[in-house]
Amino acid sequence: MQERVQKVLAARGLGSRREIEGWIERGEVQINQSTAGLGDRVGPDDVIRVRGRVVTRPEYPHRWIAYHKPVGEICSRSDPEGRRPVFASLPKLKGQRWVAVGRLDLNTSGLLLFTTDGELANALMHPGGAMEREYAVRVLGQVPEETQRMLLEGVELEDGPARFDALEAGGGDGANQWYHVIVTEGRNRLVRRLWDAVGVTVSRLIRVRYGPVVLGRGLKSGAARDLEVGEVAALYREAGLNVPENLQPPQKRRGTRPKKKKGGAAGGRDKGEGWSSSRPGAGAKTAKSGKPGARQGRGARGGRGRPGR
Repeated sequence: MQERVQKVLAARGLGSRREIEGWIERGEVQINQSTAGLGDRVGPDDVIRVRGRVVTRPEYPHRWIAYHKPVGEICSRSDPEGRRPVFASLPKLKGQRWVAVGRLDLNTSGLLLFTTDGELANALMHPGGAMEREYAVRVLGQVPEETQRMLLEGVELEDGPARFDALEAGGGDGANQWYHVIVTEGRNRLVRRLWDAVGVTVSRLIRVRYGPVVLGRGLKSGAARDLEVGEVAALYREAGLNVPENLQPPQKRRGTRPKKKKGGAAGGRDKGEGWSSSRPGAGAKTAKSGKPGARQGRGARGGRGRPGR
């Protein structure tokens, strides 16, 4: 069976499919001594080279992690100004490479997802996927209802109209007020630019959710954790990809009954544990949009009330 060369390289964790397509366009990928093109396909017997090095390593099991990015780190692998890259804080890999799912700017903290599955990363970042990103935002002063309506209905930016898909007040003390917003676009600095367009100053910005994955209170700034099986499976489903077999729930045998535990409860997983595919916050409605999902991630790390305290 033959597959496109960029898909094969992405599946081996060499980078996102978009990144690898750039290598191909620059002539950095060869198939059997010939320069590869974007539509070229490869089979098991083909020899692939990237910048002259043969890609022969075996495929390792994929990994998926959540990272709590602190302010001051950049989402590039290196920086001429010497600022710390997020990749320096991630677990070390053997024979694989971390691919970031989206980016956060230097002054934004919160949830970043990383995986060694380049195909998944590409699908999650695709503009047509409309993946929800939720942010906790601290602003200076109360935001009038009319301004909130403008942000929900649409504001004209330099690269076209944009809006928040949901906006909800989160409380605060004195001049500092918190709001939670949801966007489904990945445009550069979109949340900050929307607030700036209506004359509101953002003093702190934290991503608290990406699709079905929530930052939560337990993940400290600068730390990473492996995603739970249910979180990973939900990401594949939301990306429109088949869930890997090792993430599928075990099949029950026909003709057998689960053993009962003491007290009469049937064996197996408790409700809500393990294989749940429901989106965090399902059923909860936002104050402005009525859409599900915005009540997850209250506070800077997922709690209600004043984020970031």
